[in-house]
Amino acid sequence: MSLKSGQKPRRVAILGSTGSIGDSTIDVIERHGDAFQIVALTAHSNWKKLAEQARRLKPEMVALADPAGYAELKGALAGTNINVGAGPEAVCEAAAHQSDVVMAAIVGAAGLKPTLEAVKRGAVIALANKECLVSAGTLFMAAVKEHAATLLPVDSEHNAVFQCFEDAQRDKICRIILTASGGPFRTWSREDMAGVTPAQAVAHPNWSMGAKISVDSATMMNKGLEVIEAHHLFDLPSEQIDIVVHAQSVVHSMVEYEDGSVLAQLGTPDMRTPIAYALGWPNRLHTPSRLNLAQMRTLTFEDPDVERFPAISLARRALQSGGSTPTILNAANEIAVARFLAGEIGFLDIAAIVEHTLDRVPAPDLGTLDDVIAVDAEARRIAGEAKRLSTAAE
Repeated sequence: MSLKSGQKPRRVAILGSTGSIGDSTIDVIERHGDAFQIVALTAHSNWKKLAEQARRLKPEMVALADPAGYAELKGALAGTNINVGAGPEAVCEAAAHQSDVVMAAIVGAAGLKPTLEAVKRGAVIALANKECLVSAGTLFMAAVKEHAATLLPVDSEHNAVFQCFEDAQRDKICRIILTASGGPFRTWSREDMAGVTPAQAVAHPNWSMGAKISVDSATMMNKGLEVIEAHHLFDLPSEQIDIVVHAQSVVHSMVEYEDGSVLAQLGTPDMRTPIAYALGWPNRLHTPSRLNLAQMRTLTFEDPDVERFPAISLARRALQSGGSTPTILNAANEIAVARFLAGEIGFLDIAAIVEHTLDRVPAPDLGTLDDVIAVDAEARRIAGEAKRLSTAAE
């Protein structure tokens, strides 16, 4: 994308700039010269990497969610004109900072409040945080409509559906089909998965992702969360959202129409492609990713095994139950994944603890963001106190 005469660069804020999505977003922007101006960056606790990014990219402001690193960040950026903030409110200020596009890439429910701040000023939201829609989908989408914000999905699957979804032909759509790599344990038995280590779970065969998202892929909870996300993004019921395992991660998702046509978006497993689509929309940007189908030779598809990967069924149960059940699902999963990565529980305990929490936390309807926060906190408490459950669950 090149600037036309008199055209100003597109101002971009990156929420979660030190993670894998943040890195890829910066890479795309730096490949397009003066077409973009990064005006705000945020990170959770990695002040050193945030400072390095800020010195190179010269944003107007940076914010660190964890105040513990504020002094170091402030010192590292001394002598610059960059405004430095710390704490959750500072991250919200960065989201509210004047920009044309906000890359919402904070992992987990922590991204909900700042992303809503960007929505409230009618920004273009490049949404890479699926938990915003899982935890508070109805509230979030109502805010998007109320403030006339533009929501562009960055998850590769939803971005693919977005590119193939003919809204004018909505009544002709039979279903959308989300593809899943199957993760590193696609062919493993439950018995083998019982001994999975965190190092094995984060080693995704196709994608380069952060630890939490990689574990979600390994349990296939990510696909369950994506069903809920797709429900809100495309206003379709669970029955019209299917999942198919596609180990090569070349077909990123599909839309099937009543005449039998199935439209698919294909590409290499490189997040720079959907990121570039969102940053350049409604135009397209150049990226270095190129797909060679002759080299691929074979593309395979199979149904997911919901017995070996029960997280998918748990997510569908949450969507069908409605109310705040998806909020509970997401919070419990975040805690269970964190406990697994810390070595406190086993791999199979993740889904078992999520189910345990769903069974025990009341799920009232959500009227406000405070309701979301309260239900989320209770689900985290129950999931955090749960003992190892996988043996009983099996």
